[in-house]
Formats: sequence, structure tokens, C-alpha cells
Amino acid sequence: MSHPKFVSFSRNGSTGYGLLIETGVVDLSARHGSKCPTLREVIEAGALTLLAEDAKSLPADFPLSEVTYEIPIPQPEKLICVGVNFPDRNEEYKDGQSAPANPSLFIRFPRSFTGHDQPLIRPPESPQLDYEGEIVIVIGKGGRRIPEAQALDHVAALSLCNEGTIRDWVRHAKFNVTQGKNFDRTGSIGPWLVPYVDENQLADIELKTRVNGEVRQSDRTSRMIFSFRKIINYISTFTTLVPGDVIVTGTPTGAGARFDPPIWLKPGDVVEVEADGIGILRNTIADEV
Repeated sequence: MSHPKFVSFSRNGSTGYGLLIETGVVDLSARHGSKCPTLREVIEAGALTLLAEDAKSLPADFPLSEVTYEIPIPQPEKLICVGVNFPDRNEEYKDGQSAPANPSLFIRFPRSFTGHDQPLIRPPESPQLDYEGEIVIVIGKGGRRIPEAQALDHVAALSLCNEGTIRDWVRHAKFNVTQGKNFDRTGSIGPWLVPYVDENQLADIELKTRVNGEVRQSDRTSRMIFSFRKIINYISTFTTLVPGDVIVTGTPTGAGARFDPPIWLKPGDVVEVEADGIGILRNTIADEV
């Protein structure tokens, strides 16, 4: 079964959101924007399924070629990323430690991401732009100290992320990676949001990253060290999750930093992140102008 695809976009100088159909985009923001200015408010209202039902019989308002993809949730309150979350990725650290008891977390800012089919931007400060393909969960029902058993009831939608990283800048200081994770437009989220329906969408799906058609990362979510349930439970222990919060859930082994010598992304490269049932997030690379 194909799930609805909700896109955030810019067109003719304004931003909006809509439902992607075969012939183009049904402009939902034109119809519902006064109550729900962005997909964040749609999610907060619990209206994704309702809007998809209402829109499926409508014609496209404009072709896809007229829009620029934006990140699906334009201004989430929180954008939290999980660090080492696949067994082979843990082994890369060669510190002799088994899988950690708790997930490593860091924060990214929305402007560090761009949309599908947009270039990731390599800054002049470093050539070490790297890729990390990941699955995104978007919170639909907020909560604090959410039990693992109920955790997935709090998920509204799924998406993909290329959690682009400036590698030398994550090692600038002793205790954090924030600087190397937050250069403007070094990562991407998208192409769209797929409504979350049941656990089969997440339990054992393949996640892969290709660079110029070559598979660099490939693993399955069933092998994650910290399950989606555990991630939600752990994060909600120390902070209240709210609708529209974005959680980026970890990348498999195979990033460019792990090659000998490392293979950094360069202008002209094409990176694709793909997951079963969610889609393909595609970006080129460009130097900052």
C-alpha cells in the first residue's frame, strides 16, 4: 500500500504545503493555511489522515516542476539527533566498549538543513563534508516520560535525513559535536512526510545511502542498538516532546570518514538516502557562494 506524501514547498516567493499526487501538488495550505500555517500545525491538530482523505479526489493545483522542496517541518521546536545507533557503527570507534547503555544525542538547528533536490552546501572553512543517511520520526502527540510500550502512539509521520557533517569541526572541542553538525544547509530532510500508521513501517526496513549510484551505507532498522520506542522514551524523560518535534534516529556504518583515505563529498556529487516505504531523499553538492 502506498502512503500519502505531504510536502512543504516554496513557489513564486511564498511557502506552503500540500499532498503530492501523480499529476502534481494539491495545495493544502491554500485551503487550510488560516488554521494550519505549516505541516507542524496540521500534525498538532492530528489532521494528516483527514487532509489526505479530503485531497485524494482533488486535481493538482500545479505541477511538481513549479515547486522547490523545503524541509517538511519548517520550524520544529526541537530537532534532536541520535549518534551511534547501529552495531557496526559502534565498532568503528575501536574503543573496546560494547554498545552503550544510553543513546548519544545532539541538537541541530533547522537552518542546518535544506530540502530534497537542493544542494548540500560545502563551506569554505572545511572540505570535510560527509553524509549520514537516517530515518526521521516526527512527533504527533506530545508527552513527558513516555513509556516504551506507548512510544509509537506518539509518532505522526516518517521522513528521511542526510545528516551532513563537517568532520573536522566535530572534533574541535573535547565534549561536543555541535559545531560540525550545524553549518547552514549541510544536511537535508525530506522529500516528504509519510503518515505513520503501524509499526511494520519501521520494525525491519532497509536503510541505504548511495553516492553517485554506489551504495555506501546499508543496514536494517531491526539491528538498531536503540529502538524507536527506546529513543522516544529516553528523550521524553528529560524534555517534554511536542507535536512537530523531529528526531533523527542514527546512521549505519559506511560514511566517507571511514574510508582510507577518507572520501569527502565534492561539488557535482549526488547523494541518495533511501528507506523501504518512505522514499528517496536526493541532494547534490555545491560550494558556498
